[in-house]
Amino acid sequence: MNYFNYFTEIEEHFQRARGVQVLLSPVDWALIASWREAGIPLAAVMAGIDQAFEKFASGRRRDKQRPRALAYCAAAVLEAAKVMAAAAVGAPGETPAQRHEEHGDAFSRERIVAYLTQAREAMIEVVPEDVIAALDNLLASAATPPLASLEDIDRVLTVLDEKVFLHLQQAATVEAMVAIRAELEGELAPYRRKLRAEQLALIERQFLQRRLLERARLPRLSLFYMP
Repeated sequence: MNYFNYFTEIEEHFQRARGVQVLLSPVDWALIASWREAGIPLAAVMAGIDQAFEKFASGRRRDKQRPRALAYCAAAVLEAAKVMAAAAVGAPGETPAQRHEEHGDAFSRERIVAYLTQAREAMIEVVPEDVIAALDNLLASAATPPLASLEDIDRVLTVLDEKVFLHLQQAATVEAMVAIRAELEGELAPYRRKLRAEQLALIERQFLQRRLLERARLPRLSLFYMP
């Protein structure tokens, strides 16, 4: 599975299933992030989207406007993931070497160094000093052969991403946090019954993190988000 294109491929597949170009909302992007964080395979997401629209087309509301929100497909995606997981029991997993071969130059040393450098420049006056120091260490390591495993690099970035998120939460004003949560509640309200509690929690966290980073004009720290 090519995680580098996870978001884009889901967006494009949803648009094809819907039959018309439609921009995904921040909640939709947060939902995709929650699927990725939960380890749901891309194939399961696509299968769930197809099944959700097939059910819509076969129902009594065929004359109604087709669903605009990806959250409409959430339950079907979870069911497709369950079916796929059950079918995969006992199957051999993908090795790091296979993942690296699949990604090719998408995760080359040069691109990783460029990404870390840009992230450091964007964050240097905003985040705590220990985050910058850790980025400096990671940069020095990435610039010196041999390149560490992608898993090791991303593990460090995930920790730093969490530290940045907590810092932004603490630094945000009460008014800003209330406004973000009000926006989230408004967008999620029509779909709460379709989403499970654990999925709602992931979406809320991803949405909040996305909005705080946008306000601070900071990037996510993960090789998955590398441009």
